[in-house]
Amino acid sequence: MGARFAGRFTRRGGAGEPAGLDAETPAGLDAVVAAGLDAETPSGRAEAALADGSGGSREAGTPAGPGAGPQVRSAGRVRGVLLPAAALALVLTAGALAFGRADEAPPTTRTAAPAADAPFDRIGTGDLAHGVTGLQAHLRAQPKDARGWATLATAYVEQARTGGDPTRYPQAEKALARSLALQPQDNDSALAGRAALAAARHDFRGALRDAEAALKVNPFSERALASRIDALVELGSYPKALAAAKEADGRRPGIPVFTRYAYVLELRGDIAGARRVLGLALDSAVSPGDTAYVATALGQLEWTQGAYAPALRRFATALAADPAYLPALEGRARVQAAQGDTKSAERGLEDVVERLPLPGQLVALGEVYEARGRTAEARAQYELIGTWTELARANGVDTDLDTALALADHGDRAEALRAARAEWKQRQTVHTADALAWALQVNGRSAEALSYIGKSAPPGCRNAVFLYHRGMIERAAGRTAAARTSLTAALKVNPGFSPTGSRAARAALKALEAS
Repeated sequence: MGARFAGRFTRRGGAGEPAGLDAETPAGLDAVVAAGLDAETPSGRAEAALADGSGGSREAGTPAGPGAGPQVRSAGRVRGVLLPAAALALVLTAGALAFGRADEAPPTTRTAAPAADAPFDRIGTGDLAHGVTGLQAHLRAQPKDARGWATLATAYVEQARTGGDPTRYPQAEKALARSLALQPQDNDSALAGRAALAAARHDFRGALRDAEAALKVNPFSERALASRIDALVELGSYPKALAAAKEADGRRPGIPVFTRYAYVLELRGDIAGARRVLGLALDSAVSPGDTAYVATALGQLEWTQGAYAPALRRFATALAADPAYLPALEGRARVQAAQGDTKSAERGLEDVVERLPLPGQLVALGEVYEARGRTAEARAQYELIGTWTELARANGVDTDLDTALALADHGDRAEALRAARAEWKQRQTVHTADALAWALQVNGRSAEALSYIGKSAPPGCRNAVFLYHRGMIERAAGRTAAARTSLTAALKVNPGFSPTGSRAARAALKALEAS
């Protein structure tokens, strides 16, 4: 999905539609600029921030707004990260059994449902579970609420994304079908929810189709605008994604749009622009969930650029807002690993993997184990990737990119190449180009891999992993000077991009310099 961390985990899922927006009078970017409104006006601001260079942001310990103090949430801990495959499947499916079927609310006291436009991708895990419980109770009392079913589906998608439980996707699908059966026409909430579900399953063409359909009904649907940007990015349509981000900024400026706008800029190599837009988003955050979400995105951006101290400050801001926010915990652990504090990194990633056993997180923990000489434990983590892949595929998720990236370094290399080729046929992006090039390389086909590195790591690339892969491919193909340049650039961008990859890059560069 993305290459900031191995397996992007913050930018997916729908985003809520703030209540009370007058669809006939959008306070878009052009209107803001034309009217000369003050820079603090909280709408249509992303492009203006890029134009004037504004976009400062709070650091750790600064309140996000009224009522935005730290919310301490306890997370149950079950020690024993080295789960056998059967146990992993049981952990994932047990969550679905606990919550019940998508069309069946558990016996519970009457609870007010959250607003149908709740931004489920930016609230804490405990709040999300609370929201699902409230929606289930609401739908038990009012089973013909089409919008309520669509909102429950979106919450299920977010539970799958944040908990690594793909069994939630079929439940979301059933809830969306119920919504559309109740309201077959002009049901933009269900169409936008279907776009979010398709994106979560990596069906990006389906996501784009449903997002466009939702926008025909409601051009100001924030969830549909966000899903359209996501789909275009993941299909490799970067100019269209930038145009869609600008359009969304004009129609529904806010955190979901700002964070996606920033990611499009990052992919274009505009790190400074991405940083400004995320700073703007952080300044506009008023809830702990929003603060944690945006501060983590900023921390991730800083980490990819090797700015470890700023990254840690951003993750501290996120964790002050939500101490249990897994993306921030993971980000902090990755920075600790990059700084050589592998003991703290190991402890942090174990906490994450206990609750989010996705391929990217399993690989991260495995590589830290390798760095600490714990090869058996590392191997156990890598073996769990296959279990997750099987479960995800059984629930409609296209896992080829995740599989290719994980297996190329830590598993069946032939299967990695098969998966990478399959994904490349579906969509041609910088990430699929990198995955295919690297899978070819580890299978001894460096000459063929060369044809893809120009797509994955073009001039000006600021992604250390892509540059590392490029350099190793160039070295294998006998392009010594080019390899030296690429490997040097990778370590300059982010010297600790991976516990194992960084070490391999340094060893290869040393060998090149000695030759």
